[in-house]
Amino acid sequence: MSGHDGALPNPRGVKLTYDDFVLFPDDGLRHELIDGEHYVTPSPNTKHQQVVLKLGARIFGWVERTGAGKVFIAPFDVVFTRFDVVEPDVIYMSSERAAQVLTSANVQGVPELVVEVGSPSTRRRDETLKRTLYENAGVSEYWVADPELDVVRLYRREGLRFMKPVELSAAARDVLTTQLLPGLELSLEDIFQM
Repeated sequence: MSGHDGALPNPRGVKLTYDDFVLFPDDGLRHELIDGEHYVTPSPNTKHQQVVLKLGARIFGWVERTGAGKVFIAPFDVVFTRFDVVEPDVIYMSSERAAQVLTSANVQGVPELVVEVGSPSTRRRDETLKRTLYENAGVSEYWVADPELDVVRLYRREGLRFMKPVELSAAARDVLTTQLLPGLELSLEDIFQM
């Protein structure tokens, strides 16, 4: 990898599109486009995968009990625009939203909830580029889980923007709840426990 924060250099100065994206190699790495720029992330570590699996499983269990929507874990493309294609770690859509944006191949639009589990190589991108992308696209909530610090920062939409993030931690025995998933309680001690 070269470029800044995992971005590959684009000597042509041309924005890449979804048509370019589908030609990227199936090499086990995460390929994403943000504003037409190609980003590559190496395979995640063990704790990252455990946190993704636990969050996805807990939300999936809630979805199974309530029948209230759809949940997916990476790799699964979310196509916001032809220049913005990402693979969030976990996404949730209500049944109503899924009926509008879920296709047999990917999501063509905006899920209500996007979760990224960070790593040292993605932390800056998750908290800046992706936060801005998700905010501008209209995502209702964006969670950034940090498995090194055992914290989750919740960005919740108020009007056109995300409010200042709320930070919850395993050390404080915080429990994450959201109006998007009524009745679901996520113990951060449980989520981050290896």
